[in-house]
Amino acid sequence: MKFTELNLAPELLQSIERMGFEEMSPIQEQTIPLALEGHDVIGQAQTGTGKTAAFGLPMLQKIDTKNRSVQGLVIAPTRELAIQVQEELFRLSRDKRVRVQAVYGGADIRRQIRALKDGAHIVVGTPGRMLDHIRRKTLRLDGVQTLVLDEADEMLNMGFIEDIESIIKEVPETRQTLLFSATMPEPIKRIGVKFMKNPELVRIKTKTLSAANIEQYFTKARDNEKFDVMTRLMDIQNPEASIVFARTKRRVDELARGLEMRGYNAEGIHGDLSQSKRMSVLKSFKQGNVDILVATDVAARGLDISGVTHVYNFDIPQDPESYVHRIGRTGRAGAKGVSVTFVTPNEMSYLRTIEDLTKQQMTPLRPPTDAEALESQVQSAMEDIDKLVVDNGLDRYKNAADTLLSSYSAEDLAAALVKSMVKDPTEIPVRITPERPLPSKKRRNKGFNRKGGKGNNRRGRGGERGGRRRDNRDNRKKYNK
Repeated sequence: MKFTELNLAPELLQSIERMGFEEMSPIQEQTIPLALEGHDVIGQAQTGTGKTAAFGLPMLQKIDTKNRSVQGLVIAPTRELAIQVQEELFRLSRDKRVRVQAVYGGADIRRQIRALKDGAHIVVGTPGRMLDHIRRKTLRLDGVQTLVLDEADEMLNMGFIEDIESIIKEVPETRQTLLFSATMPEPIKRIGVKFMKNPELVRIKTKTLSAANIEQYFTKARDNEKFDVMTRLMDIQNPEASIVFARTKRRVDELARGLEMRGYNAEGIHGDLSQSKRMSVLKSFKQGNVDILVATDVAARGLDISGVTHVYNFDIPQDPESYVHRIGRTGRAGAKGVSVTFVTPNEMSYLRTIEDLTKQQMTPLRPPTDAEALESQVQSAMEDIDKLVVDNGLDRYKNAADTLLSSYSAEDLAAALVKSMVKDPTEIPVRITPERPLPSKKRRNKGFNRKGGKGNNRRGRGGERGGRRRDNRDNRKKYNK
């Protein structure tokens, strides 16, 4: 189902098109129509399934931008998620000009107070800091029409149940309530009974990978090593068409520019590009005029891209659903596909989470050496030279060849030809700006936590938690299969 089939405001559809969304994800398709009709909804779905748009679009649809009071409230368990939701809502409402403010612990509360005084239509925040603002009377909720509880089970695990109930009591009873949770323990169900009006239940099963024709690898590398490791792999694997996924728009721009500097045919795509530019890049990629597409998750979501032989996760995604979505770009229509995920040592917990939820393990892949990458490039150059000779048409260049042979040996000339066709990465240094690593992922006991319950109580004052070796002669088979 396409977003254009929904009865959404033209400004929202314009922003959706700008972001590159075309078709709805399952949680969006089942939730948005119910929410637009005014129903309370409980959505059970994993992170990364498109939940923010599922609750964000119905909420944004109702916002009256001429009214400066808070009309939408989103409660999230962590400041990282609050920031992520705020950014997504800002992009979804860019053309409607809805003001979205995030409030969370660990940040200057005075700056947040000034921002709230300037007027916010939607406030996204963590429970502790929201309560601070409510008690200071810097956040008034008497005009809220839509209340969202995002990742409700996570908030229960962190001991926020009493804070959440205190916040809900400040919101008008006539509101619409949307609750999203990956699991559905009893305390979540009790919230549904106590604070919601005949909620509709939407369940989305976690995706599992059924694509046995995708070979999945991971390579350990520090952040400042990943670009060189990736280009060496590309030299060995020699992909026909590949997508490189990066976490941020800045990374996309830097990776695309760095790949071009080293002689690869690459272009980047992300949400800040104009629609015409995005369509132009995608058309070039589909027609084979661009070999490597560098993209963010948002830019690649919902786009019909086929014929991809390799997917490189330059940055490991924060959630398993994004990983499934990314590598699903390859291995289509019975064709073989290869995915390689680059993991820094402190991100291994994210890789294990992906493996747990997809029920498939990735194979460790030893980073190739410069010598192995060079050897593979030389082999490719020799194949191209063979083709040049077989195609013939060399008669017009015989005199030039005789002149060169009178000054240089045939071996030197052949070596010079091969060198001219091979990229030496050491001659073109590329620096990719370091990104802040994903937050450390520690295993927590699951279950309700507060006053004798299970799990770790992480609540504080405003305290949201901030390959295998083979003979070098077989390099290409080893890395490309």
